[in-house]
Amino acid sequence: MFERGLASMHAAKLTALAAAAGMTLLFGPETASAETVVKWLHLETVPAYLKQWEDIAAKYETEHPGVDVQLQFLENEAFKAKLPTLLQSDDAPHFFYSWGGGVLKQQAETGALKDLTEAMRADGGAWEKSYNPAAVKGFTFEDRIYAVPFKMGTISFFYNKELFQKGGVKAEDIKSWDDFLTAVKTLKEAGITPIAGGGGDKWPLHFYWSYLVMRNGGQQVFEDAKNNEGEGFLHPAILKAGEQLAELGKLEPFQGGYLGANWPQTLGLFGDGKAAMILSFETTEATQRANSGDGKGLAPENIGRFPFPAVEGGAGAATDTLGGLNGWAVTKNAPPEALDFLRYLTNAENERLMASTGMIVPVAVGAEEGITNPLVRASADQLAASTWHQNYFDQDLGPSVGRVVNDASVEILSGQMSSEEGARMIQDARELE
Repeated sequence: MFERGLASMHAAKLTALAAAAGMTLLFGPETASAETVVKWLHLETVPAYLKQWEDIAAKYETEHPGVDVQLQFLENEAFKAKLPTLLQSDDAPHFFYSWGGGVLKQQAETGALKDLTEAMRADGGAWEKSYNPAAVKGFTFEDRIYAVPFKMGTISFFYNKELFQKGGVKAEDIKSWDDFLTAVKTLKEAGITPIAGGGGDKWPLHFYWSYLVMRNGGQQVFEDAKNNEGEGFLHPAILKAGEQLAELGKLEPFQGGYLGANWPQTLGLFGDGKAAMILSFETTEATQRANSGDGKGLAPENIGRFPFPAVEGGAGAATDTLGGLNGWAVTKNAPPEALDFLRYLTNAENERLMASTGMIVPVAVGAEEGITNPLVRASADQLAASTWHQNYFDQDLGPSVGRVVNDASVEILSGQMSSEEGARMIQDARELE
């Protein structure tokens, strides 16, 4: 969805190639020495994580001398913009990063993906059963599986402990939305930018609206809206969520110029100690470091974490979580070796290895014991206790409605649109599908 050595050179080279040459040069010709090239499209930017993937691929290639696994990179926004066209071209990757939801479903409906059901259910379902059942379910539509599970995650607030102490704010006191707004005001009064915000990419700000919808309305209200039932996105609880979002915006909680800041810049701002909080992913401790000015960022012991607060009187539970279920979607012309490598990449041993470095909250059965990073462990524990885990709204609702959700969230938060106007825009987009 994001996130230097050999790994840094690798990422920089791929980024430059993608920017300079575009899609046509994204995937180079197959190497003459290999019988089969497996093309892997990702958007990972943390050097240590890239190195880990490269090591796994190199080990696989040693054990399978006829296979050449090629890691190909696109930055998050370029990934989303180019993928639809790329999937219909001769340069399509063999597998790529997926957030699941309606976007994956639409990709499957266009015929761009390989149906993985038979492969995963062969031998008594051995491959399918090697993952958390909820993870497989998230990539299944009408009992057909369209992606290989990779990781789970949840969005929560990360905070700079030193800035909280300087501003006189205690994270343990932030239980409700009103508590959160009070903390924002207190930090501002202390001359501290409360939150790092990435409005340039839009989707980072939809987390606020989505969580407020969940806290106010609960699962049934969202499911009704998603399915065009009842009052849809014009339900009073959803309108209230927008009003609360607008209230946050009026406090001007973000850094100056936040509407033009992309996600890497936002992570860098937090990593450079220029904002007290960021609403972000479970891998934030690593990504803020990678995007900081000095490449070191905040020390791990200076980063705290707390869940999105509850809304008093809301139907949603404080234990409901918003976040990702990520996997690898396989394209229709992928060779069998791509599936074999994916099974290897996501087996319990490799998932345990990736979990041990804080890269993922794993989905492979038995791999969760590998989690050692305290912040990632906190995310895993929160997920384990989740009463409703909801995929990102902009992914779950499909590409058309998802874009409108992101647009409306930014417009409401920045005071350019009322809650009702935003909800109406989303409802209209849903009805047009």
